[in-house]
Amino acid sequence: MTLQFGHKAPNFSLLDSQGKQVSLQDLRGQKVVLYFYPKDNTPGCTLEARDFTQLKTQFQQRGAVIIGISPDDTKSHCHFIESEQLGITLLSDPHLETIKAYGAYGVKNMYGKQIEGVIRSTFVIDEEGVILHALYNVRAKDHAKRVLVLL
Repeated sequence: MTLQFGHKAPNFSLLDSQGKQVSLQDLRGQKVVLYFYPKDNTPGCTLEARDFTQLKTQFQQRGAVIIGISPDDTKSHCHFIESEQLGITLLSDPHLETIKAYGAYGVKNMYGKQIEGVIRSTFVIDEEGVILHALYNVRAKDHAKRVLVLL
């Protein structure tokens, strides 16, 4: 199932890198840029996280908070944030519940092979929890800039 403009964003409640619970419900009243990525400390995911961090102030000026979600555990996120000096919130979804609820998990091509895994996807969610943009199978390079333009 893929989500589209106008759909209600599925709620979630996941742990951040510090072990604090973060839920979509708690973010009401601000826009949320929610992006799903396969794995901490990999080239594409690092590029994407760095780009979102670099543009964080511009996202904030547009009333948006940036949240990244992957299956990695909180310890991995903590290391990733420290090693790359990231300024964004990363949430852990080890059971893939939220990732699957957003349709960001499935068969994808990787190095010419079909594998099952996290599909790099981004959602822009409005202040009321409604999806404004649903982007699936995105490329990491310059993705944060493209999302900023959508805001």
